[in-house]
Amino acid sequence: MTVVRSGRILVTDDDAAIRTVVREALRRAGHVVEVAGNLAEQRRAFVHFRPDVLVTDVVLPDGNGLDAIADIRADYPDLPIIVLSAQNTFTTALRANEEGAFEYLPKPFDLGELGRAVADALQATLPSDEQSAEEPGEDLPLIGRSPAMQEVYRTIARVVPNDLTVLILGESGTGKELVARAVHDFGARKGAPFVPVNMAAIPRELVESELFGHERGAFTGAAQRNIGRFEQAQRGTLFLDEIGDMPIEAQTRLLRVLQSGEFTPVGSARAIRADVRVISATHQDLPRLIGDGGFREDLYYRLNVVPVRLPPLRERGGDVALLARHFLDRAAASGLPRKSLDEAAALRLERHGWPGNVRELENLMRRLAALTRDPVIGAALVEQQLAQGQGVGVQLPESSSLSEAVEHHVARHLASYGAGLPPDGLYDRILAEVERPLFRLALSAVRGNQLKAAKLLGLNRNTLRKKLTELGVGPAVRKGD
Repeated sequence: MTVVRSGRILVTDDDAAIRTVVREALRRAGHVVEVAGNLAEQRRAFVHFRPDVLVTDVVLPDGNGLDAIADIRADYPDLPIIVLSAQNTFTTALRANEEGAFEYLPKPFDLGELGRAVADALQATLPSDEQSAEEPGEDLPLIGRSPAMQEVYRTIARVVPNDLTVLILGESGTGKELVARAVHDFGARKGAPFVPVNMAAIPRELVESELFGHERGAFTGAAQRNIGRFEQAQRGTLFLDEIGDMPIEAQTRLLRVLQSGEFTPVGSARAIRADVRVISATHQDLPRLIGDGGFREDLYYRLNVVPVRLPPLRERGGDVALLARHFLDRAAASGLPRKSLDEAAALRLERHGWPGNVRELENLMRRLAALTRDPVIGAALVEQQLAQGQGVGVQLPESSSLSEAVEHHVARHLASYGAGLPPDGLYDRILAEVERPLFRLALSAVRGNQLKAAKLLGLNRNTLRKKLTELGVGPAVRKGD
């Protein structure tokens, strides 16, 4: 049983109501509490109170609470500091982490959570070596102040200073590459290459050559030496998007690289040291793929050292209008007419289901900026464009045919790219999305018996085996056979 010790807590906040509530809550927990309304009062309190933990707001009448941390560190290097802030942005969380804050809690915060943070701070000691970084600019890499995004910010802020492998999980269109870029751009490797690779867009037989490179003559058509993505990303970050689509044989080679820190180009005996941070992402359920034999369990644990779960847009209450206005500003900066959003339109956007997530919202706002004449976008214009969204956001009835379901899925996928087009190879990707569940369910129905599955599907057994290998679908465990 852990004994929570009491301590001397200094609380700095310009809101008298918050000071009172926090003071009483911490006193009830057995702590001795002193309060300050600004930085000047905080400095005077340090002289006579000598706190064990400092709880401070960011925006104060006479300065910034984060700016004051450096001065506090000069005199009290081991003092745990808990930062509270209503400026619930990614850069605030990152800056708090860089300044060595013990914990960052966005407002409005839960008193129980604050109490636990204080208790943890009293049991811990901050590292003596503090990270330093340039102040991030105003062009925020991530937008949103919802509680779900605050958790994302805090996780990112903690992994930025180190080289831990990160696995980003989330639906398509939630901004997984933006998170990967933020981890790279604010970390120690920011001056080196960031190399993104979409595993779903690479033909199966070319994956290993694409990642590790190949020597001239390594295979038919290899007319010259090719530098792979690992080598391109040296001293930087390699982002493996849609990692769930990586073929099983390539997974084995990737695991070997992560274990040994070296890779060998196809057709070469020369090992190359991999000085690369690996960040991966997927919208798929990797534990389910592991159960189906489509993903290596040992690779999953290598990649999933720090998971970052991105919430879908429909779960980010209050962020939609903020994002919409940001995308209108960005559209204007790219040369489209400047537009504003009225409150009724913002409310209508908040109510939408957003199956295409942030990508769908950005494309909608660019479309509204380009096609509408009025300088102010109202709810009627938003409603009209949502209705014309080529099936985006439209729920199919349960009685829909397979053909209608596929048509809906393809239309939504194409619409999510706005005026652009998805990467080449759409036919193979869509076909694989249909075939994988078909073969998986057929195997499950016959308890993993491949002969029966082949008969059920109307295929010969060799064709079935070939397709299972191509799709990375493993046979189900047979019970009672």
